[in-house]
Amino acid sequence: MVSDARTPAQIEADIVRRREQLAVTLDEIGIRVHPKTIIGDAKARVASTVDETAGRAFVAVNRVVSDVKARFTDEDGAPRLERVVPAALVAVAVVGLLLSSSRRHRG
Repeated sequence: MVSDARTPAQIEADIVRRREQLAVTLDEIGIRVHPKTIIGDAKARVASTVDETAGRAFVAVNRVVSDVKARFTDEDGAPRLERVVPAALVAVAVVGLLLSSSRRHRG
């Protein structure tokens, strides 16, 4: 019959090792619940969310700009006059209406 009995020295070594592990764990918990750590983590999450939102916005704006560019230029990048001229005329008309409207309200 084989005995699984541990010696007092082995038991004491296990106790010392477990105390050290517990001390490390308590130190880690102390760091995690420290107000500076909590604030730092919150700031990092906010920054990550802002970066992600800005990235999505950039992709969306870039897509819209690319779509508009594709509508007003051909495959070679030359302007499509049949689309550019009417759009420019509409823009000039809108600006003209806004200017004449603001002049009427002033005077």
